[in-house]
Amino acid sequence: MILELADWLIIFSFLLLTLGIGIYYTKKASGSTEDFFLGGRNLPWWVAGTSMVATTFAADTPLLVTELVVKNGISGNWLWWNGLIGGMLTTFLFARLWRKAKVITDLELIELRYSGKAAKFLRGFRAVYLGLFFNAVIIAWVNVALAALLQVFFDIPANQTIYYVAAAMVIVVIYSSLSGLLGVAITDVLQFVLAMTGCVVLTYLVLDSPKIGGVSGLIEKLPANTLNFFPQIEDSSNTELVKNGFQMLSISLATFFAYIGIQWWASWYPGAEPGGGGYVAQRMMSAKDEEHAFKATLFFQLAHYGLRPWVWILVALSAIILYPNPIAGEEKLGYVLAMKDFLPTGLRGLLLVAFFAAYMSTISTQLNWGASYIINDLYQRFYKPKASSKELVTASRIATFVIMLFGILVTTQITSLEAAFVFLIEAGAGLGAVLILRWYWWRINVFSELAATITPLIGVILNRTVLHLESPYSLFFILGFTTVAWVLITFLTKPTDEQTLQKFYERVRPQGSWQPIRISLNLPKPKNQLPYMIAAWFVGIALGYSFLFGIGYAIFSKWMLFGISFGIFIGSVLAINWLVKKIAEE
Repeated sequence: MILELADWLIIFSFLLLTLGIGIYYTKKASGSTEDFFLGGRNLPWWVAGTSMVATTFAADTPLLVTELVVKNGISGNWLWWNGLIGGMLTTFLFARLWRKAKVITDLELIELRYSGKAAKFLRGFRAVYLGLFFNAVIIAWVNVALAALLQVFFDIPANQTIYYVAAAMVIVVIYSSLSGLLGVAITDVLQFVLAMTGCVVLTYLVLDSPKIGGVSGLIEKLPANTLNFFPQIEDSSNTELVKNGFQMLSISLATFFAYIGIQWWASWYPGAEPGGGGYVAQRMMSAKDEEHAFKATLFFQLAHYGLRPWVWILVALSAIILYPNPIAGEEKLGYVLAMKDFLPTGLRGLLLVAFFAAYMSTISTQLNWGASYIINDLYQRFYKPKASSKELVTASRIATFVIMLFGILVTTQITSLEAAFVFLIEAGAGLGAVLILRWYWWRINVFSELAATITPLIGVILNRTVLHLESPYSLFFILGFTTVAWVLITFLTKPTDEQTLQKFYERVRPQGSWQPIRISLNLPKPKNQLPYMIAAWFVGIALGYSFLFGIGYAIFSKWMLFGISFGIFIGSVLAINWLVKKIAEE
């Protein structure tokens, strides 16, 4: 497709503005690693929260949602909608704890919470494994989506898209390495607004086209089960969901159980880490105080799961009608084809900017977050503990570039967004329970977390070479294998050194099973806030899903269900307000 002058002006203006922000915040990011990786711990909740949302909105996100909807209808989104349960757990039980910990990275918490050489090894191992290799898979996943967009939109040959993706990454490296987290967070806010604006415009143009005929046209032309918010629990061999030539797959009971009952707490996944972690923890730790950390995380859950997805879902549903019977593995391209076919001059540039904004917000965070691991938890911790602030910031910028190179290399090996998602879920299966319990049970030790980190990888290898189980049964196997391993190892090894546990308890003051440590410190028994926190978590789940489904019911004019959702939402707001006040009481 040929872009007009207006389109190019929009694109170049956006790129110049982004680079300008990076240059503007360079000095503020250069003071120390805390400035570079945490923005000086001074982000207001709305910047930190929007930055979280922008990071999880990449070029791959609308394409992944399209792939899920084309294959399974709206209910296919439960592959990631289930994450709201764990997200609200993080909000009410962990956000304040992360801010209290006063660490630069979540990996630094390892040596605050555990003791001995094993803790040093775990911190260094996860710095390399997560910051470099695992992070490269995430970056590659995002790059594949951008490559698909470039291939369809500009008719670029598939074997040449990698060069354009590499050029895009270089632009991101320049501004993210200059400005650190503060510049990344500020550009995230701008990029999120632009990205959502572009997606809303595309949704309107596609729905308004004669081939669709608005939301009523979608309802008329699509199979009824395609529009269900909850999965049709069918026998795996049932393919009866057919209308007007479109065949929709059902979701098995085992798959839905994996989504609702297991995945949200068992698997470590960036942006949905059980108990918080990665760039979500990074944003919580960069907030002004505990209150801002809590508000940022709550805003993230509502915006991520409720505010954003419907504009993508509506275009994905339209793609089923507009581009029927896609080739296997190319279901995601329906979104890009809609961009190509329905955007007029000027708006093409706007939506391309929207996609570039979404892409850049995610990649910049992944680069900054990965570099924080490599520098804070590997380079400074093990190689240059006395390095100056200037040297560490310089090394951080070099690490950002190295991670970019790894990301490009892995990009050439990934073909399916959904396959990459499943791999990421399986590779972290079982780790989540340990990450949750380490805050609330003193007996969890470094060997528990080591076992829960390494065992899933062994499980993935066993499954792919010997058992050949398909998802979700592969998840069940890896989770069970990992859980048995870490529970046994926990009780077969010694607890963490008491002095380390005392230091952790004094700094964080966690709830839960810490009585032996509290008694050793001669501290009075604290007020039991855990019941209020758990109640707030459950109410938060109701808040998030009522918000998500309420918007959907309004779109499809199901006003009775909308009224029920709205009532639950308002009731949840009032209940959370009361519970948060009770939690805040000493």
